[in-house]
Amino acid sequence: MAKFDFLLVGVGGQGVLLASDILAEVGLKAGYDVKKAEVHGMAQRGGSVVSHVRWAEKVLSPLIGRGEVDYLLALEKLEALRHIEMLRPGGTALVNDYAIPPLSISAGDDVYPDDEWLRRTISAVTEDLRLLPGTKLAEELGSARAANVVMLGALSALLDVPPQVWLEVIAERVPERYAELNRRAFLRGREAIVKEEQGVL
Repeated sequence: MAKFDFLLVGVGGQGVLLASDILAEVGLKAGYDVKKAEVHGMAQRGGSVVSHVRWAEKVLSPLIGRGEVDYLLALEKLEALRHIEMLRPGGTALVNDYAIPPLSISAGDDVYPDDEWLRRTISAVTEDLRLLPGTKLAEELGSARAANVVMLGALSALLDVPPQVWLEVIAERVPERYAELNRRAFLRGREAIVKEEQGVL
């Protein structure tokens, strides 16, 4: 059985923990042993949120070592840069093309890195960078808050688990009134990967 190590990162309010709960449950339904850990999740908006999710035949520890992450899923660009050293060489970086400048930048003490810097920094670790307009796609569906599920949809397109399994878990995990929005967000994320690979995104 294959092994998959995922690191999900973002800031408070972006739904990192919901995304990691969904990812963990999908792994269980797909027949894997699963472990999950939030390293330093901040409840308030603006704080960095990090979650480790591991799928394997047998997982001994929920924590992933530096340089061992197979898939880095970042809901915010600066958080991708902060945690890129966790990605294994040649791993996959799925990054939401969205910026939430921290206070140090808002106050003028620092400068938010541009996309060229992001691409250059990540390319030192891997050539497999998927920079996707997750928040923009979610907004087009009616709510920017669904960007986490858009990005999960993108991740799902890279994994060999049927989409129906993901959709079942999403339906179980989100309030019923948001089920259709999140179903569409998931499918839009999968579609985005297909379009990206065809060079039309």
